Amino acid sequence: MSIRDWPAAERPREKLLKSGAGNLSDAELLAIFLRTGVRGRSAVDLARHLLGRFGSLRGLLEADSRSFNGELGLGPAKFAQLQAVLEMSRRHLAEGLRRDSALQSPQAVKDYLKARLRHEPHEVFGCLFLDSKHRVLAFEALFQGSINSASVYPRQVIKRALAHNAAALILCHNHPSGVSEPSDADLVLTRRLTKALDMIEVRVLDHFVIGDGEPLSMAEHGWL
Repeated sequence: MSIRDWPAAERPREKLLKSGAGNLSDAELLAIFLRTGVRGRSAVDLARHLLGRFGSLRGLLEADSRSFNGELGLGPAKFAQLQAVLEMSRRHLAEGLRRDSALQSPQAVKDYLKARLRHEPHEVFGCLFLDSKHRVLAFEALFQGSINSASVYPRQVIKRALAHNAAALILCHNHPSGVSEPSDADLVLTRRLTKALDMIEVRVLDHFVIGDGEPLSMAEHGWL
């Protein structure tokens, strides 16, 4: 049966307009994105199938183009649309950060950094540069690969802080394994960078480790 033949209250689009997106299931939200199904499957049926194939909504959203495009009902056009939606979401979070002090919006900082780094397949180290009122100036991903005290160069972090005329910054990196607990090397790196940046009077406010769940704040644990 086509979705058009369903009762209005059960159609994903009408349900969203009446009750809000938060009341839809993952399959219903994905069905709205897909718009149409394939032969023998409605958009909702196709969405359920794809969620099963990729393991979860997150698995689908983070799929590479090859695996995404290889599924029935998907393809390069849908992949491009999905990447555009994800990027708009990241930019929306960034705009919210720029309006307020980062210290007044700790959850917004966590949400933004998680949106930027959690999907990365390799470790990425970045900095959120802040002005004297702790408002966001810019975010930059500076290093990729195995993040440790040997692969992150303080002089490069200092160079970028000076380029942005930053008064403070927030360090961050992801753990692709999903475990957000910092390693001994992470703690050593944090102390090393904090000491180097202190020489140019740029304060390190926090270092977030991005994994599954809530990002870990080293400042909150007293490790800074």
